[in-house]
Amino acid sequence: MAEAGSFADKVKQQADIVRVVGEYVRLKKTGKDFSGLCPFHQEKTPSFTVSPSKQIFYCFGCGKGGDVYNFVMDMEKCEFPEAVKVVAEKCGIAVPRQKERSPEERKENQQRSVLVEMHREAQTFFVKQLEGTLEGKAARAYLEDRGLDKDAISRFGIGYAPSGGDALLSRLKSKYNEKLLVDSGLVSRDQSAGRLFDRFRRRITFPISNESGKIVAFGARALGDDMPKYLNSPETPIYSKSNVLYHMDRAKEALRRQDFAILVEGYMDAIAVARAGISNVVASCGTSLAEPQIKLLGRFTRRVIVNYDPDTAGQAATERSLSLLLERDFEVRVLALPPVGDKKADPDLFIRERGKEEYLKLLKEAPPYVDYLIARARQMDLTTGEGKQRALNFLLPYIQKIPNGIMRSEWATRIAQQLRIDEPLLRSALSKAAKERRSEITTRPELIGRAAKPVERRLIRMLAEAQGFRQELAKHLLDAHLYHGLETEKIFAALVIASLSGQPVQATEVGAVLEERDRRLLFEILFEEANEPTWEEAMSCVEALRHRQAEQELADVQRSIEANPAAPELRGLLEKKQQLMRRLAAAR
Repeated sequence: MAEAGSFADKVKQQADIVRVVGEYVRLKKTGKDFSGLCPFHQEKTPSFTVSPSKQIFYCFGCGKGGDVYNFVMDMEKCEFPEAVKVVAEKCGIAVPRQKERSPEERKENQQRSVLVEMHREAQTFFVKQLEGTLEGKAARAYLEDRGLDKDAISRFGIGYAPSGGDALLSRLKSKYNEKLLVDSGLVSRDQSAGRLFDRFRRRITFPISNESGKIVAFGARALGDDMPKYLNSPETPIYSKSNVLYHMDRAKEALRRQDFAILVEGYMDAIAVARAGISNVVASCGTSLAEPQIKLLGRFTRRVIVNYDPDTAGQAATERSLSLLLERDFEVRVLALPPVGDKKADPDLFIRERGKEEYLKLLKEAPPYVDYLIARARQMDLTTGEGKQRALNFLLPYIQKIPNGIMRSEWATRIAQQLRIDEPLLRSALSKAAKERRSEITTRPELIGRAAKPVERRLIRMLAEAQGFRQELAKHLLDAHLYHGLETEKIFAALVIASLSGQPVQATEVGAVLEERDRRLLFEILFEEANEPTWEEAMSCVEALRHRQAEQELADVQRSIEANPAAPELRGLLEKKQQLMRRLAAAR
């Protein structure tokens, strides 16, 4: 990277890699080298080594290695030119001045500096309004009611914009001209009268900082019933909503250290999670992520837990964000919080009502995005072929965004199991859609919706007609819960009850307690041509259901393992997985 004789080469020759690395890692001298805990992966025993003589580093655990520039690029998530500048500054080496800026560039740079200063002054003003006025007292009462004490208010720089409409304007207009005032986004202009007024009025303010910690915008929540409830700064020369993540300036180190981010929607959610001791949280402050925000996040981690609000808008935002994250090859999990009482719970409400320990527990158990989306698809009407086709078309765009063929295959298996669709048929439909570059399944709905596999149909027929052993067969099915979760579960349940009664099974009576779709399927099965049933055939069918049940259980255990549970739970899951695999192998 560093060409001989270049400035980068000069810096590399003068830099002390031990000194630079030592600012990030606690190093201990071990012989002629230095060692410490690797910053690139979790470990308890040091396997990270720095060689002062060779000016290189290497981790014997994860395999990361290189020179001082490689180290800084990985730690700071920056490109080579920026790494050269960082190392030079750390070593006290003067960085050559860049080429002279044009007059336009100097003017734009000066304007940005002034706008940053205006936001710093606005922040001081809003904080004083919250702390020292009667209106501010009412705002503090609201914040306290939301669980924010004085320390939290100070920690997150929360302030208050008074209701007058020109308090901030009066403070700023003596120092800044009208154009700067309007360009800042802190002041608005009345389009009819042309007068200036404060953009934020009677609102609690949340400073929004860029990655380096400079305040570049504000989010503001109405204290009363004013609409909109939340009002943000407009786009300005120093603020673009799609380029900034709230709390990123505070979360950077935790993101590097823990290598995953919790993504929430709003300021209060981010604050609540951070106060719960989870620093690696950022908020998109909008309905969904934008590509520049994802690129920013990717500089620090490629693992994300999405925890948006559970309402309709939040679900839509989750799904849009998933699409973008998957395209960027992020590893994604989704935390959908359960309701608190009769209220849908966002992170702020959940933590206040149920506590941080319960939130942490659910966070650790957050399922992979696959399971979240399948659960969403299962909320659709799956009683018809058309309904299943709609569910598949909901899932298909996400499948097509997965670059890994093995993962796509895993998707197909899970979808087939969860939606009760014939797997070969599903794989054929997915393959056809991929080849034709379509975003929807066009297989005939009656094929997708084909109810009851042959084994299920045969057992239903036996329960209805096998006079000699149907009661014993019903006991087998009931005791092992073998029909639970099947698409034909309600038919089995009705027939098992009828068989255990000891009375002859009357198809019309069984059909009378079923819904129309299940009743029609029952009679369709009863009119199929079939051989005389035997007990041996019945037990073979029962064993087939046991095998399918074990496969489903194994899939559930594997998903639980992928959710990275705590060590004791993980050991139990691994033991259960081995038992199930042995059981399935023995049945082959």
